[in-house]
Amino acid sequence: MRFLGLANFDTFIQPIIQGRNTIMNTTRLSRNSINPWGAIAALSLGLGFISLPFVPPVVAQEQMARTLTVSGEGIVTIPTTLTQVQLGVEVQGRTAQEVQQEAARRTSAVVELLRSRNVEKLETAGIRLNPNYNHRNNQRELIGYSATNSVTFRLKTEEVGNLLDQAVNAGATRIDGISFVAADADLTAAHKQALQLATQQAQQQADTVLDTLNLNRREIVNIQINHISSPVPRPMMRSDALASAPEASTPVIGGEQEVRASVTLQIRY
Repeated sequence: MRFLGLANFDTFIQPIIQGRNTIMNTTRLSRNSINPWGAIAALSLGLGFISLPFVPPVVAQEQMARTLTVSGEGIVTIPTTLTQVQLGVEVQGRTAQEVQQEAARRTSAVVELLRSRNVEKLETAGIRLNPNYNHRNNQRELIGYSATNSVTFRLKTEEVGNLLDQAVNAGATRIDGISFVAADADLTAAHKQALQLATQQAQQQADTVLDTLNLNRREIVNIQINHISSPVPRPMMRSDALASAPEASTPVIGGEQEVRASVTLQIRY
């Protein structure tokens, strides 16, 4: 066995001691470089412990309880400028074929007249062909057929009277009804105005109540539009034949149309 001298032993052991010190210093540096609060924050984020400010349930319920619900209605009246008309041709005869052909011929003449007058929304309203019976002594006897063709259209009210007279001359034998409506642009403007009035009325009601109780109105938390309606005025019905119409022009006078809107507000105070 070979033994090292003292000088040789120091030379051998010194690198080992230096290596151990280096490892210990590195370990101390690593431990000192760790921020414990940063680690806790990272862990909290990972587990979802950090969130938005918490509002106690009692406070949230109190905020919801301190609300006032009010409703307002707005009504706008506008003049009607258009007339919706339904008129038709009624023909009776012995056979279905001749009745239908005659009704088609007269209806074509009426439609041609209406198109020449540039009426709006011209549409077919109905086509009917029915048998006619004579009931006698509990017996039913076929005596012929009746055909009815009808159309609807829209025209300015001041022009309707003359057009009805011309339609009779062209072959129309019945007017099933007329109704008066406002123009689409006027209805749109009236809808907006009715909503504004309804909203203002709701706010005024809320202010009256809160001022009486010495409370202040804060923000509006909910808005609900309940309905917007513009009912058409009740139509004037007339179903009698017009073959004996007088020479004078048929007078047609329009009316007014109401537009209603309702709004509900929920206001915090």
